[in-house]
Amino acid sequence: MKTILPAEWEEQQCVQLTLPNAETDWAPYLDEVIDCYESIAAEINQREGLVVFKGPINDTWARDHAFISTRNADGTITLNDFCFNGWGLKFAANLDNQINRNLLQSLGYNNADYADRLNIVLEGGSIESDGKGTILTTEDCLLAPNRNNYHSRGEAEQMLRDCLGAERVLWLKDVGLTGDDTDSHIDTLARFCPDDTIAYVYEDTDKSPQSWGLKSMEEQLMAFRTAEGRPYRLLRLPMPSPVVYEGETLPATYANFLVINGAVLVPTYGQPETDREAMDVIQQAFPDREIIGIDCRVLVRQHGSLHCITMQYPAPLNK
Repeated sequence: MKTILPAEWEEQQCVQLTLPNAETDWAPYLDEVIDCYESIAAEINQREGLVVFKGPINDTWARDHAFISTRNADGTITLNDFCFNGWGLKFAANLDNQINRNLLQSLGYNNADYADRLNIVLEGGSIESDGKGTILTTEDCLLAPNRNNYHSRGEAEQMLRDCLGAERVLWLKDVGLTGDDTDSHIDTLARFCPDDTIAYVYEDTDKSPQSWGLKSMEEQLMAFRTAEGRPYRLLRLPMPSPVVYEGETLPATYANFLVINGAVLVPTYGQPETDREAMDVIQQAFPDREIIGIDCRVLVRQHGSLHCITMQYPAPLNK
């Protein structure tokens, strides 16, 4: 087995959270967001290791500033330290880029490798892996000029091959959610699941400004083929009714779930019928795992959700 980016549903060593504090944009509702973090932390802590960073930060999006971990041919782990530049220089990220080295010893690995890739911008929320060499991503994000200024898919694919062992890259384009700051992170849109399954968001309306893009995404997904040449099993996730805070429509999405050992944590948005429908779809994708809803209405006020604030670390195969 060569170097590979593990699938999220493979055995994990731990999950990282970067804790909000009063110096961040969470300050106006800090107690409320800490309660949400504690709910997520409690579920993780029952099933695997939990690493919480409490130092100086710009913000708390661990998915995008944390290590992206690959597994080596001998079963060991490489911690790839990419640059986070605030989703294309939209926000400051200087403190967030110092977090990873401070956490090296806290992750519990005996012999993990460290790879300094700070000359490359890559956010964990922008890529999905099936654990078999295929990466799913979006043109809108990876080819955005204020990240790496790639001029073609080929340039980005070469980076994914060199750094993450990608053998194939599936590209979505011209799709995004209203209120999204990330230039269409894949973890807000479509997620790899076991057995060549993709769970993706869909909106059955023509009235929403994002609906045409989501329908186009479904068509693109239907055209994708596995490495063996077969269509993917596609599972539609509903979109919640618009979540609005202080007059702003927020990018609430059920695709932003987190897979952990034995369970899937699913963001909910105070919409019992739609929340339940989404959890039922995710149960189809992960029939052997407990599906747990976490109220993430406070998280989405800052334009992210459950997956965005977490980063999983895979267990080594040579313990």
